[in-house]
Amino acid sequence: MEKIPFFGFMYRKLHITVNRESLKSRYNTLLKTMEAIDEGKNLTIFPEGGMITKNPPQMARFKDGAFRAAIEKQIPIIPVTIPHNWIILPDSVWLPNIKTLKIIFHEPIDTQGLTLADINTLKEKTYNVIDTELKNQLNEN
Repeated sequence: MEKIPFFGFMYRKLHITVNRESLKSRYNTLLKTMEAIDEGKNLTIFPEGGMITKNPPQMARFKDGAFRAAIEKQIPIIPVTIPHNWIILPDSVWLPNIKTLKIIFHEPIDTQGLTLADINTLKEKTYNVIDTELKNQLNEN
C-alpha cells in the first residue's frame, strides 16, 4: 500500500509499516512502536501480522511484537474482536462486501509486573479472549 502514489505517502505518515521478511525492518518497527507509545500515541496492532489465516474466521498464531511492547512499557492490552472481518474483507477480492461492521472492545489485560518471560502467557490470554468471542458470534448467527 505504501508504494501507491500519493496514497502511499499518506499511509507511511499515519502507519508504522513493517516488511515481515526483513529482520531489520521488524526491529525498526518495534523501535518506532516504543517511540509512539512514549509520545502518548494509541496504537492498533494486528498481532497475526496481517490477514493470513487459511481457515477464516480461525485466527493465525500471534506474533510477539505487540506483547513485547506492552510488557516493556507496562501498558495494558485491549483485545478487540471484529467478528465478520473475514466476510467483509475476504482475501480473494479487492472490493469489500457490504455488511454491518461490528467491533467488540474487551476488558483491558493488565501487564503491570509482567516480564518478557510472560510474553507467551499474555499472547495466549489475548488470543483466547478474541477466539472465544469469535466463536460466540458465529454461534449467534
